[in-house]
Amino acid sequence: MKSNKLSYHLWTKAMEVTEQFLYGQLKTYFGFDTFKSRQEAIIRNVLAGKDTFVLMPTGGGKSMCYQLPALIMEGVAVIVSPLIALMKNQVDAIRGFIINNNNIAHFLNSSLNKQQLQEVHQGLLNGATKLLYVAPESLTKEENIQLLKQVKVSFYAIDEAHCISEWGHDFRPEYRRIRPVVNEIGAVPIIALTATATPKVQHDIQKNLGMLNATVFKSSFNRPNLYYEIRPKTNTDREIIKFIKNNPGKSGIVYCLSRKKVDDLSSLLQINGINALPYHAGMDAATRSHNQDRFLMEDADVIVATIAFGMGIDKPDVRFVIHYDIPKSLEGYYQETGRAGRDGGEGLCIAFYNYKNVQKLEKFMQGKPLVEQEIGKQLLQETVAYSETGSCRRKVLLNYFGEEYTEKNCGNCDNCIHPKMLFEAQEYLLTVLQTVLAVHEKFKSEHIVNIITGTMTAFLKSYHHHELKEFASGAEKDLRFWHTIIRQALIHHLLEKEIENYGLLKVTEKGRAYIASPYPIMLPEDHEYHAEDNDDDFFIGQPKSSGSFNEELFSILKSQLYDLAHRLDIPPYAIFQDPSIEDMCIQFPVTIDELKNCHGVGEGKAKKFGQEFVDIIKKYVEENNIERPNELVVRSLINKSGLKVYIIQAIDRKVMLDDLAASKGLEMGQLLDEIEVIVNSGTKISIDYFIKQVIDDDKMDTIYEYFHHEAKSDSIDEAQDILGTGFSEEEIRLVRLKFMSDVTN
Repeated sequence: MKSNKLSYHLWTKAMEVTEQFLYGQLKTYFGFDTFKSRQEAIIRNVLAGKDTFVLMPTGGGKSMCYQLPALIMEGVAVIVSPLIALMKNQVDAIRGFIINNNNIAHFLNSSLNKQQLQEVHQGLLNGATKLLYVAPESLTKEENIQLLKQVKVSFYAIDEAHCISEWGHDFRPEYRRIRPVVNEIGAVPIIALTATATPKVQHDIQKNLGMLNATVFKSSFNRPNLYYEIRPKTNTDREIIKFIKNNPGKSGIVYCLSRKKVDDLSSLLQINGINALPYHAGMDAATRSHNQDRFLMEDADVIVATIAFGMGIDKPDVRFVIHYDIPKSLEGYYQETGRAGRDGGEGLCIAFYNYKNVQKLEKFMQGKPLVEQEIGKQLLQETVAYSETGSCRRKVLLNYFGEEYTEKNCGNCDNCIHPKMLFEAQEYLLTVLQTVLAVHEKFKSEHIVNIITGTMTAFLKSYHHHELKEFASGAEKDLRFWHTIIRQALIHHLLEKEIENYGLLKVTEKGRAYIASPYPIMLPEDHEYHAEDNDDDFFIGQPKSSGSFNEELFSILKSQLYDLAHRLDIPPYAIFQDPSIEDMCIQFPVTIDELKNCHGVGEGKAKKFGQEFVDIIKKYVEENNIERPNELVVRSLINKSGLKVYIIQAIDRKVMLDDLAASKGLEMGQLLDEIEVIVNSGTKISIDYFIKQVIDDDKMDTIYEYFHHEAKSDSIDEAQDILGTGFSEEEIRLVRLKFMSDVTN
């Protein structure tokens, strides 16, 4: 049996390698003449038997930092890696460099059969294997611990080391068990590597691995070739299709938060002529691996994926990374965008942002332990701050990772190319803080905004909050403005959301100090621009204002909307909401088929309500000689979903919705999401049979009357505020579905 307790001071003396030797080994094994960045210093530190911490952005060449020492040193290097697909890629790459020795590198994980396991064991015991990739779960298995006690381990490399930290973006509890296992097998040096870690995460990693005295190598987080942009989340599918079609033949990744969105979006891209493939953990391993290989081999241009894709994927020419949903943390965002432009070439990083998506993520946290909620809330708040900032995005990102960026204008992000206007917000912030205190910190943002704007609701009146001096104190500004002020107060830590009763606004100590001694705070104005249709310059740094939004037509269509709503005795929002009318004033649809492509319209609404609107638009276009945009036609997926057909048929048979959800492995909320899509696309359904079973008649009538006569929008949050605590979100959603199907389809 060989001992792991190497006499490192003797070995390292023998390994005081000359520059000629080290560069010769680099050339022999990998064919390179020079090292990248700080690779040489890191490798010498590992060869000297010292603990090493490497913080190097994606594309910096982290893998070389442990691969070359592993090939040079005596024994086998154990590389702990989180993903099976990543291990396979790394092993294949190493075997490609070393001719006629497939035993040079192996991986050890749950995907191996008995014969493959035997090959791994043999390679280790006869000394042929120099690199062994293991999953953290495999490393901690007793049989593998006993196996590694029989071989000489040169060092441990902990790849994607941010997985150790609860404050990291991809926490894996198994990573925190690595150090005790290392001690049991036989303590040898460790090299920990990650592309993303704040100072807090770095300390957590080093402390957990018992390497606080490690030599630390930090490379700059700045990737000058990457262009960062945040876009408002409107017409997102259309915007993505347009963007990809204006970047033909380029490799790209589109990240989504849910598996369902991955499947839907990849199908949508495919039927619109884009060579795209899906990738997520819910797919079978063979299909997932096949899709990944097709993307790497450039048989597919675009991969649509959850964050399960990309960790360690070495594709240098990814030209764009799109985030359909804003990520849960800036570390995740930075690492995912870092997969663009690894060769130093063009890298476009576009993220679509809507604060409602953030609120949805906050709700998902509610069932988790309080500590996880606290961490998740803080990470998410940093992402909101980045998304809504008016400052250079590069400066904000680098500052988050503890690096100072001294340039005033990076020239390669949307805020530097299209600066946002700033305004003095001291008065508005004080109004918000004082209103929160006036209601004893017991209400959510929607209620605070209703008080400030003087928006009378039954819920507000029941608390006599219309009698407060703050009532209507900010009526000169709209609801959206005051929601922005509240978000900025959260970003500046003047307000916080209570964890145990998530959503209630509390004034922080910093906020109370601000009330006592206010000072000027400049905030960015809302800044949205739409790319021109048929825009051939939809590239880096060149998003353009449409300039085609017609305010006169908007007023005409709004008047028509109110007239139609009055004639039909239904709320205007149930016909078309403002974003739909605004889109009509950009696209100028003159047929029902064209109207269907406008935001939030769909086939049902277009056919039922659309004719009067397209007649007005057609007349307006002709009378004013308006040149209509040559609109990108997006083929729809409305009728393709087998799940939606199944749901419609089940509802026709009066299957109880909870049974229907269970039969498809869905939560009730997910089923209601699907039914809402069906109703919004124009299909009339009746769930009266289910509503009668779960909601009493008085409740149902109250909710229905609210949406019919009192509601200004279809917002569930607004409905809950007005209707009060006796009405659950599920009850409101069910009755809203009934109402929308009754009056609009």
